[in-house]
Amino acid sequence: MILRRSGDERGVTQLAWLDSKHTFSFGDYFDQQHMGFRSLRVINDDRVAAGGGFATHGHRDMEIVTYVLEGALEHKDSLGNGSTIRPGDAQRMSAGTGIQHSEFNQLKAEAVHFLQIWILPAQLGLPPSYEQKTIAPEDLRGRLRCIVAPDGRDGAIAIHQDCLVYAARLSAGERVHHAVATGRHAWIQVARGEATINGESFTAGDGAAVSNEPGVDIAATTGCEVLLFDLA
Repeated sequence: MILRRSGDERGVTQLAWLDSKHTFSFGDYFDQQHMGFRSLRVINDDRVAAGGGFATHGHRDMEIVTYVLEGALEHKDSLGNGSTIRPGDAQRMSAGTGIQHSEFNQLKAEAVHFLQIWILPAQLGLPPSYEQKTIAPEDLRGRLRCIVAPDGRDGAIAIHQDCLVYAARLSAGERVHHAVATGRHAWIQVARGEATINGESFTAGDGAAVSNEPGVDIAATTGCEVLLFDLA
């Protein structure tokens, strides 16, 4: 079974410096029918204008993954980490017992476009931690590349939950397949472009919840970028 989450029906937060679309309930946007999927709690599709950003604020007991599509995002946190996240980078911040951080677009003329993803941890009260890795562009082309995994396999960033996240950049006509083990589920988020998922058409911003299916076939209609979450 595949359930569509249309990008056009997502919640919206619009500020002078921020255009954010919420796949699931977040902040002032509440929808009882869209509170998350399995351990996947938040997918925010954020565009931050040049010079804009999120001032220092706190989180607890959440695995927060940032995936940049365009531009560059500057990160600073109370653990002393400071980094710039660019396309191809995968960043994970485990909020655990509490962490403060900020995210800013330091570019002078270009917006930064990224997905902010929250995943519920398997255990509360973990020590806060941070990890960032760069995935080579060729590793994302024409294949599903694991970028997040509980065991940090194949150079992925580690996460405190039974969740694997894959990313792919596909040219028009390219196809990928992901087998879904019995009892597991998948969420596919089309970040850019257009694709079919098990024969159904999806476009940028759309998501798909997949349950009781042996696998997922993704075929690029146009050049596209997709994320796939394999969830317990």
